[in-house]
Amino acid sequence: MNINLKIAIAEISGIIRSGVEVQLRKLTGFHFQIIEIDSSERLYEAVRLNKPDILIINPAMAGGHTLHQLREETGNLSMKCMALLYTLTDKNQLRYYDEQITIYDTLDGLKQKLEQFILQETEDDKEDDEQQILSVREKEIVVCVVKGMTNREIADLLYLSTHTIITHRRNIARKLQIHSASGLTVYAIVNKLVELSDIGKL
Repeated sequence: MNINLKIAIAEISGIIRSGVEVQLRKLTGFHFQIIEIDSSERLYEAVRLNKPDILIINPAMAGGHTLHQLREETGNLSMKCMALLYTLTDKNQLRYYDEQITIYDTLDGLKQKLEQFILQETEDDKEDDEQQILSVREKEIVVCVVKGMTNREIADLLYLSTHTIITHRRNIARKLQIHSASGLTVYAIVNKLVELSDIGKL
């Protein structure tokens, strides 16, 4: 089964653009949709219209714009950016890129970098999904915390040990990335675990 990727190659030189595309097409396990961008003037419009998964770009093509600006203004915040290098480039400029490739990279090296992107994206998606899902028990504990109950009181109410409550609260904090009672209160209201009208009574 092939991995489908939309890749934009931003490079002034047609020979280098074509060379990168030829190498990409040699990689097994991938199916690529390639977009060629031949000038800085076309960069923003091409990224905005095509929404590539990965942008392979000669850093000189970015001009005075940052990658953050490029992602934000084109509405493609999840786009990965790879610097295409064949001349000396300022290391400070390269620190904003997710990865870099050179015209001397092997096919195996290029494939590994693309696979790493896919792996990272899968892990990010899994983490996002995990953060959204609380078990029924965890939701009960969130409501108790919002009500101002102590760990001991929650344990007594739910017939659990205090240690178990503490473990649940750690898991809740990890999943939601919320580490305060006030933060949990907002979460509980937004997700309709408690009513806004009830907050004043708590």
